[in-house]
Amino acid sequence: MQEVDENPLTSLQDDVLGELGDDRIVDIAELLGTDDAGAREMVCTTVSALSSEAETVATPHDAPLTGIVTLGGFATGGLMAGVLAEEAGPVARVVAERTGLPPAAVSQVVEMVIPAELAVLTKRAGRH
Repeated sequence: MQEVDENPLTSLQDDVLGELGDDRIVDIAELLGTDDAGAREMVCTTVSALSSEAETVATPHDAPLTGIVTLGGFATGGLMAGVLAEEAGPVARVVAERTGLPPAAVSQVVEMVIPAELAVLTKRAGRH
């Protein structure tokens, strides 16, 4: 019997990777001068850092980010879009420190990951 991974962060990372798709992963790899695996690792590190920042404003701990994702409406960006956009710079610095990659390149990756993460979170919120 196959064991189910119930780690919400891993699930979020997988969903964001899926939302980005292979073409964007290739773009990220080229931007960073790495391979597919390196680009995927970078996306996962970025999702982790963004999630850490976003959880600080989430209210229900058992369902982090659900409920605040679309507060204010997705079309207007919502609260989560604002939180993630505000944290893009600090998150890029943290990810650059963790990975040793150039901050300018990391910043570009963070800017690509934010919309994908918002799309995933919005889809998840719509299911609840």
